[in-house]
Amino acid sequence: MTDEHYMNMALQLARQARGQVSPNPLVGAVLVKEGKIIGTGAHLRAGGAHAEVHALRAAGDACGATMYVTLEPCSHFGRTPPCSDALIQHQVKRVVIACTDPNPEVAGRGIEKLNEAGIDVTLGVLEDEARELNRIFFHHIRYQRPFITLKFAASLDGKIATSEGESQWITSSHARYDGWKERHDHDGIVVGIGTILADDPSLTARIPGGRHPERIILDTHLQLPLDAKVVIDQMAPTWVITSEEAPIAREKALKNRGVRVIRSHPRKLHDWLHILWQHHICSVYVEGGSEVLASFLQEKQFQRVVAYFAPTLIGGANAPSAFGGRGIPSLSETPALSVHSVDTLGSDIKVVLYRGGV
Repeated sequence: MTDEHYMNMALQLARQARGQVSPNPLVGAVLVKEGKIIGTGAHLRAGGAHAEVHALRAAGDACGATMYVTLEPCSHFGRTPPCSDALIQHQVKRVVIACTDPNPEVAGRGIEKLNEAGIDVTLGVLEDEARELNRIFFHHIRYQRPFITLKFAASLDGKIATSEGESQWITSSHARYDGWKERHDHDGIVVGIGTILADDPSLTARIPGGRHPERIILDTHLQLPLDAKVVIDQMAPTWVITSEEAPIAREKALKNRGVRVIRSHPRKLHDWLHILWQHHICSVYVEGGSEVLASFLQEKQFQRVVAYFAPTLIGGANAPSAFGGRGIPSLSETPALSVHSVDTLGSDIKVVLYRGGV
């Protein structure tokens, strides 16, 4: 078998922990000796054993083996001991790594440790796939800001409701289920107060075993009802981003019900996104409505777009589009996007696009 074969297995193992390890990266490991797999592992939760350790434990005797790992082994003491030390102690002969770790506490030091111990290191096997897997981790480490995904569901002509306001449901149950999986993969979910007042959503990941993202409501005047589902169900923490002028009494009432209130005007995206990142919310899924999506577009504060299109046409100048606001005045100012994937979900189409690189 080739290095690519075993590394692909390690990547598959890493993908199984999506939505479970933030703020840590997704990592998978495969240990091979004399052509046989003797141990596998994945990082399953933040603070838990790393992928390399799980694989070493499964193997028992790893002397002379080759370790395939999707990210450079750590070299520092965090919540767990350094994986590079464990590989050295178990006398692994060779380590094949997909890509280096951008974390300044690692960033080449793990590879350096292995080289100094006489372990043969191969770097760059399926590197593009490994970087794609950890786009969120690479972004939040490099920029100290959450990775932002903008999501909308619309008709083929981009309408998210009819001119009479009817919107449930434009897309099918297949698209909605996929959207719940997207929620599971993100640390936080953002909507405007208009969405809460209109629909009273729970904003949870309604999939078996799904992780619920922290709910972030943009609410300039603190209109969030005290009996809203995002306040009373306690399935996930709820944040409200509001202005300095919002009523203090209303803030106290929300705080008494466990809601976190940040006074930083909802349109000052840069400020409150950094606050969220400081609280380990490293990825944010923005579901709308159209004015909220428009503010992220206007400020070019996003890295990814997920669009679900239903095979229907609505038309009409008064029917709302996915992105409201004043829009971008010239084509030269629009953000450059690249299509990553196009998939069919039942009768709907899912398009994923990225803006720029990691």
